[in-house]
Amino acid sequence: MAGQPLDSDVLAVLQGPRPPVAPEVVSRDAQGRATVRATRLRAPLQIDGRLDEPVYETVQYITDFIQQLPDEGALGSERTEVWVLFDDDSIYISARCYDTAPPSEWVANEMRRDVIQLRQNDSFSLMLDTFYDRRNGLAFLVTPIGGFSDFAISNEGGRVNTDWNTIWDSRTDRFDGGWTVEIEIPFKSLRYRPTSTQVWGIQLRRIIRRRTEASYLTPLPISAARGNSVIAGLWRVSQAGSLVGIEVPSGSRKIEIKPYGIGGMTTDSTADPPTRNALDGQFGLDVKYGVTRNLTADFTYNTDFAQVEVDEQQVNLTRFSLFFPEKREFFLEGRGNFDFARGAGLGGAGTPTLFFSRRIGLQGSDVVPILAGGRLTGKVGAFDVGALNIQTGDELRSGAQTTNFTVLRVKRDILRRSTIGGIFTNRSVSLVGDGSNQVYGLDGRFAFFDDVNLLGYVARTSTRGRRGRDASYLGRFSYAGDRYGFDLGHLVIEDNFNPEIGFVRRDNIRRTTASGRFSPRPRSIDWVRRFSLSGGVDYIVAADNRLLETRTQDVELEIQLENSDRFTVSAVDRYERLTTSFTIAPGVTLPVGGYDFRDVGAAYSFGQQRPLSGSISVRTGSFWSGDSTSVGLSRGRIEVTPQLSVEPSLSFNWVHLPEGAFTTSLSRVRVNYSVTPRMFFSGLLQHNSSGNTFSTNIRLRWEYSPGSELFVVYTEDRDTDPFLPDRRTELRNRGFVVKMNRLFRF
Repeated sequence: MAGQPLDSDVLAVLQGPRPPVAPEVVSRDAQGRATVRATRLRAPLQIDGRLDEPVYETVQYITDFIQQLPDEGALGSERTEVWVLFDDDSIYISARCYDTAPPSEWVANEMRRDVIQLRQNDSFSLMLDTFYDRRNGLAFLVTPIGGFSDFAISNEGGRVNTDWNTIWDSRTDRFDGGWTVEIEIPFKSLRYRPTSTQVWGIQLRRIIRRRTEASYLTPLPISAARGNSVIAGLWRVSQAGSLVGIEVPSGSRKIEIKPYGIGGMTTDSTADPPTRNALDGQFGLDVKYGVTRNLTADFTYNTDFAQVEVDEQQVNLTRFSLFFPEKREFFLEGRGNFDFARGAGLGGAGTPTLFFSRRIGLQGSDVVPILAGGRLTGKVGAFDVGALNIQTGDELRSGAQTTNFTVLRVKRDILRRSTIGGIFTNRSVSLVGDGSNQVYGLDGRFAFFDDVNLLGYVARTSTRGRRGRDASYLGRFSYAGDRYGFDLGHLVIEDNFNPEIGFVRRDNIRRTTASGRFSPRPRSIDWVRRFSLSGGVDYIVAADNRLLETRTQDVELEIQLENSDRFTVSAVDRYERLTTSFTIAPGVTLPVGGYDFRDVGAAYSFGQQRPLSGSISVRTGSFWSGDSTSVGLSRGRIEVTPQLSVEPSLSFNWVHLPEGAFTTSLSRVRVNYSVTPRMFFSGLLQHNSSGNTFSTNIRLRWEYSPGSELFVVYTEDRDTDPFLPDRRTELRNRGFVVKMNRLFRF
């Protein structure tokens, strides 16, 4: 079972201790770095979660995980034993997770694939850096009740794509004293270098959530936890262990074909002319082709996104556009290859996003048909490559014309954890006049030591009629140690900077930010894990005339408790200058002028591992020319059973201005029921007083075979204007669709 002999090629690239000699499966050096040897299977492994095959008796296991949280450098409080195995088709990772607490005390309250709550459960995780570039990886997580998630890590957590999915399998079981898990990942589901000798990065993690404990194969600094998060350590790819002995299949190129069919009925009273119970059906096709072992081409025809959950509504009391995240699977996969200046986000006014995929197939709130498209992603040597071309059709309601969208992104790895790169985007039909729109940009991210980062970019757009003053650039320095933090940035967005396949929240600005943080961990207070005192200043002037537009000064104290609860108090001093009048609510318009206002707030967040969790907040103070008070419940979650949960969210704002008084409310509740980890129902109900709307979205998702899914979706949107006749709700639109796809893998 020893696998391939280790040769000089392995030793030439290996970053860590020499490989273990059979029968040993792991070697460690004085710094705690680890090299793991994978073992070839002689007999098939049945994936059932029970570690009852002979291999578990004859092959040694990996153990002695090292805590990152809460006691940095200590051994894990509970024993974990892991085996890394492979055969001609797959790599297998199995673990025996001991736990002296009874199962009733384990935190295992979620089963749905990929949802955030899984990361607040007890879990076993694996990260593979298959290119051994020490900065990018693929991660797989499993909880004691079988909930599972996969996600892609880019640039050591600069981007964590939790929407990345691939084909793999896992099963769990229990024994007297803990739980077990078996994971199978086909080699076809991975990309790796086209060499006969494989050296991969590997990290193993165990989370015991009731103790807020995270322990790893290799030691990680507590600063990598990013604010005491038990999940973030897996992102530190450069400090993972090394995996040798893997023998990958030779020659074959992956081909996946995924056709779909859809049928449904829609009613739309806002259309011209209105439609009622209109029947419709169509089909489409996605194809994935492995150009090389590390470069994949995707093609799509007649793309449909009927299964996508509706957006969560937001209250907007600013004069700038809201940002809604991408949810469509075709654009979520491989998005890390297209990131530009990731990590540059400065909050508030925000750094421009040069490629924002929601600009494709959507115009305003109207869906524009995607006729066909293709994408190429992967690595070529030291380069990460992303290329995309999409053709959309026309759409009468929004006035969208047939348009071609092109994006090309190239990044090169340099030094140990740094990158430089460029991006080009083209929209064949501009939104602001005749002609097309292009964006050109260069960026660099430089990481030094564990916690020092420099980031910068320069970009320019080209739009007919908007030439000159069409650039944007940024420089940012940050130090993110565990005890101290510091951030300094300067951003410029000129008036005619116009990335039409991107997102710009606010243009014509020169913005300077500075912030600092002091975060001690008191040993003398048992119930407090960490204090965090932070403050900052944000100074924005107009890019053209340098007049002050916004100034924000804030200070915040956060207390992180040992039970994972958090208490926060903050104060903010703001100045805003309006150069044009601003309608903040129907019938309430703020005139041109300067406004000083201050507010204070407090919030208490209950640890998400609790059966009842969420964050309760209150904020009050002056607001523009008057005052406001807001209260809210966010990220609420009520665990009814491990299969059934209710997630409420509430927001109320009472605003009193000389120009007029108004109240806004936004209520949302999500109900989830999991039949199995691969089959679940979810319902999202939302009421927004600002738009007088009540919406419903109910979905069934069943992954009846890995990669093949059935969706049943019902949506409804109603007008709740109190001045309607008889004060009854009025239907705006309704839809019922059934969509089925099937994955064929060759």
